[in-house]
Amino acid sequence: MKLPYKKTKNGITLEVKVEPRSSKKGIAGVMDNNVLKVKLTAPPVDGAANEQLIEIIAEEFGVKKSAVRIIRGQSSKTKVVEITGIETS
Repeated sequence: MKLPYKKTKNGITLEVKVEPRSSKKGIAGVMDNNVLKVKLTAPPVDGAANEQLIEIIAEEFGVKKSAVRIIRGQSSKTKVVEITGIETS
């Protein structure tokens, strides 16, 4: 799967669309408009869905959770996530 990312001075950013309260959690693929779709079992309450999104992204990219942060869309289904310390070729 080719990920639609943008390079930044610190690492990469990804546009992500989340599906909270899903039956399974994990990356569901890339949508037509180059957005990474991620399914979450957590509800969008008290930051639980955002926390689970960070865990899934960190696990998928093999980085610490502290290297992943949501830089836009904290309360939206469409978010921009930054992953720092990741090298791209």
